[in-house]
Parts: sequence; C-alpha cells; structure tokens
Amino acid sequence: MIICQVIGHVWATKKEKTLEGLKLMIVKEIKDNRKIGDPFVAADVVGAGVGERVLVVNGSTARRALGRDDVAMDCAIVGIIDTIEVDRETEQLSKKQVK
Repeated sequence: MIICQVIGHVWATKKEKTLEGLKLMIVKEIKDNRKIGDPFVAADVVGAGVGERVLVVNGSTARRALGRDDVAMDCAIVGIIDTIEVDRETEQLSKKQVK
C-alpha cells in the first residue's frame, strides 16, 4: 500500500466495459508530507474525495478490492486516512500540510 492524496476526478463517458460504474480519481503519492512522482488514476472503492489522504493498492490486489479479477484496473483506493502516527508522534491530517 502507498499513501496518496486525491487531487482530482476522471470523467470518461466511453471506457472499457469492466470500468463502467467505477469512480476514477487522480492521486499522487505522498512522502514526508510532500507530493512526489507523477499523478496516476485509481478506482475508488471507498468513496474518497478530492483533498483526502488515502491508501492505494496496485496490481492484482487492486482487482481483489472489487472482488473481481476481470476488471481492467491496476490501482484502487482502499482506505481513507484519518491520522498517521510515526515514531510516537501523531500527525493530524489537514489539507494545509501537503503542499
């Protein structure tokens, strides 16, 4: 799993049949309170919103999050993060912390 922030939505009226009904979000990995790497698309199976920090899985684990192996996706949002505790310090999550 990787920690990401949801930075946007994807609307696709025409898409592969197995993607119909899935909410697609744009996410970017977070490390040390900074967004890193390139944004990527993940299917949202938990109802995340823009600005939220989320847990993302990829590969076959992402397809299993839907309970199906025939879905044309390789990344899924499987959790919405409330807090993160590292070295016994709790980080309260706010949109202002990630720049």
